[in-house]
Parts: sequence; structure tokens; C-alpha cells
Amino acid sequence: MLRDGPSRCDCIHAKMVMPEVKATTALLRVWRGARRDDGRYDDFQVPYEDGMSVLDALRWVRTHLDSTLAIRYSCINANACKTCLALVNGEVEYTCMAKLTAEVMIVEPLPKRPLIRDLVTDIVPEDEKL
Repeated sequence: MLRDGPSRCDCIHAKMVMPEVKATTALLRVWRGARRDDGRYDDFQVPYEDGMSVLDALRWVRTHLDSTLAIRYSCINANACKTCLALVNGEVEYTCMAKLTAEVMIVEPLPKRPLIRDLVTDIVPEDEKL
């Protein structure tokens, strides 16, 4: 009996060829320091997937590469939006909304707010301070 196509036995012994998946990374250049006149930039290679935010990448850095990185965000645990503001490639953006790209992304603290450390600035309005 002639048959068309491979037999069941042929499929069991055939080698599976999987397409090669290329790992993509992004370079995050993050401003570090407690004084604006005495800071530096640290570069971090982070895994990149389409749809990631800059905040996702910053959290990945804190978890996997440098737990001392100071960032502020409250949307995940305190449901308080608008605390993750930073300069992303020279533009004031919410890091949770800024899309990560597979290019160099420069993240800096807000320029007109008092710096606390790294990307954390004092965001409390002057008239609300004690």
C-alpha cells in the first residue's frame, strides 16, 4: 500500500527545527546621585519586549542588577498615580506610560524639583510642606 506523507514512525524520529529567537535588549542610561552637581550616569542592559514601559525596565534593574537604584512609583501597591515622573530622553513623562525601545533611553530626575537621590525628587508642593 502506498501512502502520501510521512508515517507516524517517521515523525517520531524526525528532528524538530525550532526557529531561532533573538534576545533583544535595551540600554537604559540612568542618572545616579544625591546632588545634581556630583552625579553620574550608569548604563544597564535590560531585556526588551514589545509593550514594556520604562518603569518596567527600572523595576527590572532594581530586582536583578542594582537594588540601590532609587525610583518612585505608587501605582502598583498604593493606587496613587503620577508619582513616577522623570525625564525620559529629555521629555517629562510618566515612566509607567513611556514605552521602552530597543535603543538607548536616558532617564533623569525632574529638573525643577529638589533632588532626593537618583530619580527621586521632592514632588510635594511647597504650600503643603510642614
